Amino acid sequence: MMLMKKNLFLSIIVLLVAHASLAQLSRFIVTFKHKGATTFTLANPSAFLSQRAIDRRTRYGIAIDSTDMPVPVAYINQVKSITGVTFLNASRWLNAITVDTTDPGAYAAITALPFVQSISSIAARMPNTGVGKWNNVNVIPVSTSNRETGTAADYFDYGTASYNEIHLQKGEFLHNIGLRGQGMQISILDAGFFNYTTLDAMDSIVANGQVLSTWDFVNKEASVVEDHSHGMQCLSTIAANIPGQFIGKAPKASFHLFKTEDVASEYPIEEFNWVCGAERADSSGTDILTSSVAYNTFDNAALNHTYADMDGNTTIVTRGADLAARKGIMVFNSVGNDGNGSWHYLLAPSDGDSVVAVGAVNSAGAVWPGSSYGPSSDGRIKPDIASVGWIALIQGTGNFVGTGTGTSFACPNMAGLATCLWQGFPEVNNMRIVRALKEAGSIAATPNDRIGYGIPDMKLAFGTLLTQYATSTASLNSCTVTLSWNSKDVGAMKYEIQRKAPGDADYIKIGEVTPLAGTTLANRSYQFTNNLANVGAGNLSYRIRQVIDTAAASFTAVLIDTADVTLTTACTTTATNDPNANENKIWISPNPAQNETSLVIRSENAVPKLSVRIYDMSGRLVAELHRSISSGQTTITLPVNPMAKGKYVVNVYDKATLIGSADLLKL
Repeated sequence: MMLMKKNLFLSIIVLLVAHASLAQLSRFIVTFKHKGATTFTLANPSAFLSQRAIDRRTRYGIAIDSTDMPVPVAYINQVKSITGVTFLNASRWLNAITVDTTDPGAYAAITALPFVQSISSIAARMPNTGVGKWNNVNVIPVSTSNRETGTAADYFDYGTASYNEIHLQKGEFLHNIGLRGQGMQISILDAGFFNYTTLDAMDSIVANGQVLSTWDFVNKEASVVEDHSHGMQCLSTIAANIPGQFIGKAPKASFHLFKTEDVASEYPIEEFNWVCGAERADSSGTDILTSSVAYNTFDNAALNHTYADMDGNTTIVTRGADLAARKGIMVFNSVGNDGNGSWHYLLAPSDGDSVVAVGAVNSAGAVWPGSSYGPSSDGRIKPDIASVGWIALIQGTGNFVGTGTGTSFACPNMAGLATCLWQGFPEVNNMRIVRALKEAGSIAATPNDRIGYGIPDMKLAFGTLLTQYATSTASLNSCTVTLSWNSKDVGAMKYEIQRKAPGDADYIKIGEVTPLAGTTLANRSYQFTNNLANVGAGNLSYRIRQVIDTAAASFTAVLIDTADVTLTTACTTTATNDPNANENKIWISPNPAQNETSLVIRSENAVPKLSVRIYDMSGRLVAELHRSISSGQTTITLPVNPMAKGKYVVNVYDKATLIGSADLLKL
């Protein structure tokens, strides 16, 4: 009898709470205890994940688990069958659904279901005023009269403003070696993509079928073109292709466009929608997720987050964002625009420990004052990195190119560049790419609470990943060393082979290898044979220097690998590419030289295609001569007068075979 009274009392309390809650809030999150009624099995993931999503998990060793399985349909149907309940969205990761009801009896009926863990208020009923909480971004048109490109050597004709943006991070290097987003999928979670199908910046992705799917989680429909313009503007920073004026950061990528933001109000239900969007991005097989919506305060102040909540574990949206990253997706989110406001700090989900929080700078690298501050409330470095969001190029709704400001644009700019970088190294996982971005940051050694590790140099990040990827081996057969290696390259790159023999103070360049023809970055294998002569017994160390940018103005090389062999007996045979036998083949006189000097070459045979290459001590090619010589002794004048003072290495080749090498000192 007492037990019955107690249950009746609790039921009355539930109804009273429901009445009070429903007076203000009519949308709820219903969380389930388990997925016991599911009809799916982990043994058959293709029933709930695309093959591309399964392949991502396989590639990176990510287990398919219960969070991947959909919410049981039986649970959803039982809730939907309750009078006065409208079903909204379901989240498999949270094992929850959102519903709309103003009926206290429905609230009590949901609570009474045995598989329901909890039901809590998450939003008021969506208003019908059409008045949005967001103002449109102030898009300032830019002049189209000056379309001077950054450099004629670039693959894309960027135009001056677009070139300045991408060049801040050396992103054009990625485009130039064939990394433009092909084969990569990007999901954008935002407030709408107004008229993206009819605007110039997106005409290429529309014509080429690069938009793979769309969905509106607020209105539960496929169309997103009649909604807010903010998502369209973010999309334009990645996808734009207007030669001479506006080129996006990954214009060849494919896209999923999801509306998760309700512009008419601000409630935590939008965080739930965001998680649903991230789940669809995951199950569709997306690689990169970029979001320029974030959360801290709501229309009902009782639901507000505090700075303490920005700890990477508390908010719905942050938990979902981190879970997306654990599924192998690289997740980017704008850090927020509250640098000058009373809130001051980052917003969720940028506080996630696996989320790349992006701050805003201009194309000169200056920090935008409005970019939100870190750290996260538990003391982690935030934002993580920064990109152009201050006076950033975006598509205007009036079909013109303009500029807008906010971390909203810094985030997709960074996500687009990261997409191209990851395209080049699909064998490494999302978090390794994130680490490479941080390591390549402009202030990586001294990160701060404004731009984190800084503005990533994409060429430096590429070099870091290339060094990790490349491998080499060296084998010794009598007095011949065969160096074998594999790396990724395009035809415009080259390899320099360096050797440190017993008695050498440092490595000496002994040869070059030109990559196989190719305009797209790909893995390739090479060999180089070094015939030893007059080399004493001991350890020989070989290293490979890959020149990834051969242009004089932007020359860049990285040491990709080292291999060693041990010579147990000195070699005394003559070798055709022996740098230690130069006294028999080439010499320079006078040396040191001031204005003029001569290279003397002694050859037993005619050399119809002889080349002479002069390198400074950083390995940069400063001069190259081509000759056809007869057998015997030949003298060639070297152009030393314009060269700076210092030490140089002169290499002489018969086609690709090194005849000899000599040091030159310019006074």
